[in-house]
Amino acid sequence: MKRKNLLERFREWDEDRFDLTAMTAGELHRKEPVKVQKSPIPDRPVERLAEGETRAFRRIFPVLAAVLGVVMITFLLMTVVDLPPFGAADVPSDNEVVRRYVADGMRETGAVNVVAGVILDYRAFDTLGESHVLYTALTAVLILLLSAGEPSAKKDVGSELLHRDGIVTMTASVLVPIVILFGVYIILNGHLGPGGGFSGGAVIGAGLILYAIAFGSSRMERILNLRSFRVICLVALCFYSLSKCYSFFCGANGLHTVFSPGVPGRILSAGLILPLNIAVGTVVACTMYGLYSLFQRGRI
Repeated sequence: MKRKNLLERFREWDEDRFDLTAMTAGELHRKEPVKVQKSPIPDRPVERLAEGETRAFRRIFPVLAAVLGVVMITFLLMTVVDLPPFGAADVPSDNEVVRRYVADGMRETGAVNVVAGVILDYRAFDTLGESHVLYTALTAVLILLLSAGEPSAKKDVGSELLHRDGIVTMTASVLVPIVILFGVYIILNGHLGPGGGFSGGAVIGAGLILYAIAFGSSRMERILNLRSFRVICLVALCFYSLSKCYSFFCGANGLHTVFSPGVPGRILSAGLILPLNIAVGTVVACTMYGLYSLFQRGRI
């Protein structure tokens, strides 16, 4: 009687885990353990913790951003208040360095545009850092956007209509060469007048974006795709770094360089300023179009 009650209890407990037919022979054979599938529902405490962290971040982030903005604005306003009067005789910035730039800048750099001489000759190390910061920022954006997945398969109806519009394509066919040519002129004329690599590169980048809008990114990618963009930026930055390192080394040791200032006012003058303007303009133009291309394809 007790044995029968025991069998019933085992049968009620788990019929799938034990072979109850062997109970009569005095043997109990354990079956293979049943694999228990985990529930697709996440653990509620962990989920509640993640939701709490998200809510806390959404509440704290605007406050921290506002505090940081107020602190930065305060420091900037304090700096503006402490600036000396414009045109005063005792301005601290009106020292021997500024007078050296104005008086001897054209003779020492060969650049009629004194600003270009300061940026790409006297203080070319700062410009080198700015170019690398720009390239690093673009690289970070590329990593973030490309890791978001493949571009959306949904087509932009407005963009498709622009590609088929004869007026838009005809206008772009006329304007794009003019815009790019004007950007090239700004870069090549940077040591002779207003302009330079940054402004000329921005104009060329705008021309490339206009071409992509009018004719589609697929046609533009035949000329400037992600691989060619990397190669162009890498070559431009390497040329900038190596050439200025050579110039810095020669200047620090009193050695003569092969880059002569030339005759101020001529196109082939100003030493390294002209090729450095070309390198900077190339990086800026590729950066502008690269960011537009990623956002346009929906890699967000």
